[in-house]
This record gives sequence, structure tokens and C-alpha cells, in this order.
Amino acid sequence: MKKMLTAIALSAMLFYLPACKGKVKDADVKTAVEAALASTPGYSGLMVDVKDGAVTITGEVTEASAKTALQSTVSAVKGVKSVLDNTTVMAPPPPPAPDIAADDPLTKGVTDALKDHPGIKATVNDGVITVTGEIKAADWRKVKMALDGLKPKKVDASGLKVK
Repeated sequence: MKKMLTAIALSAMLFYLPACKGKVKDADVKTAVEAALASTPGYSGLMVDVKDGAVTITGEVTEASAKTALQSTVSAVKGVKSVLDNTTVMAPPPPPAPDIAADDPLTKGVTDALKDHPGIKATVNDGVITVTGEIKAADWRKVKMALDGLKPKKVDASGLKVK
């Protein structure tokens, strides 16, 4: 009878022993997740919060592909039960401003472009070329291309009559 009670007690202990293993601390999980993120390009500057094994990531990533891979990178860390991804993808940098010529060189270029066309006159003000007068359609195409090549903000031909 003693052997049987001992065997039952031992089997009960063996049954409940795996449930007694140590719980991974949130601070340890946070440190491990931060280390995993620091070793991966595109994840610098992310904030990590861990509560009961649930990891919340906030901040900005550089690319959409980095955001996609974030879930698997964090889930691979021991002690992570779930991942909440609150990251956003950084906006691309704005395109460079167009190269706009200053008025003095622009005025000289306009004068050179119109020297063969005495029927039209042009003025330059704040990078906008205003064209007035009369010109043939074929000649206007050539003049327009020459004026656009000077890189003004705009070519205003509202006062121009095209024949």
C-alpha cells in the first residue's frame, strides 16, 4: 500500500511539474525584443512595451517591407505571446524643388529667344514670362519651346494672338 501511495504521489508530482516552470519576466522579454530590433536594419527608434508577454511596438519604420517583417522578427523572441504592431511607414522625402531661373538671366534669355520675331514682346516678372503681340502658329511652337527651355515658373501667352 505504501508503494502504491508513493507511486501515485510521484506521478502526481510529475504531472504538475511542467506547470511550475518559471515564467519569463516582461523586462527580459522587452530586452530581448529590443536587442532583436536593434540588430535589424530599418527598426531603429522603435518603442517596445511588454505586458504579460504581449508586445506592443510603436514608432516609424523606413520601408513597408520592414513593417511586414516586424511581426515575424518579434514573434521569434522567446517569451512573446502576441505582437501588436502600431508602427507607421515614414513618408518619402519630398521631391526637389524645380529649378527656376532668376529674372535677370531669364530676361536675357527671353530677349535672345524673341530676337527673330519682332511681332511679339515679352516681359519677365517673378519668373513668369508674359508674351503679347501676334505670331504664326508654326513660329509660336518654336518660340514656346525656346521659352520653356529657360525654365520659368510659367509662360503666360494670354495676350498673344496666334494666326
